[in-house]
Amino acid sequence: MTTPQTIAIGYDGSPSAQAALLWTFQLARSTGATVVVVHAVGLLARFEGQGASLELEQSVGQLAEDVDFDMTQLRWYLSDGDACSVMLRAIDDPVHADLLVVGSRGQGAHAGLLLGSTSLQLAERAHVPLVIVPMERHLDEW
Repeated sequence: MTTPQTIAIGYDGSPSAQAALLWTFQLARSTGATVVVVHAVGLLARFEGQGASLELEQSVGQLAEDVDFDMTQLRWYLSDGDACSVMLRAIDDPVHADLLVVGSRGQGAHAGLLLGSTSLQLAERAHVPLVIVPMERHLDEW
């Protein structure tokens, strides 16, 4: 296996996504990889306007600051569509991710599922390695 150069992390602001982002920062710091925060802009987000995007940016910025992550190694990729499709598109142009990272459950997770539907779909469809960070990871462990 080669060292990842570009890590795409699905981010929706949920606690699981925050834990996955912190894990990604740790990996990127040790490998020198670029982190691309991927966010699917769905119908609801378009109606909410720029407030939702700004809130996500602030959340990511705060987490990066908390762990002293070099922000020059961070980019954003926002795209219309469902989370799984947007993450799969991040494998190709313009992101070229060679590793995908997601939390085990996001904002839309159903209570009875061990993994969120996006995690399950990505596990079945991604053609690059996928890391699913368990929801049980506590943010204070970082």
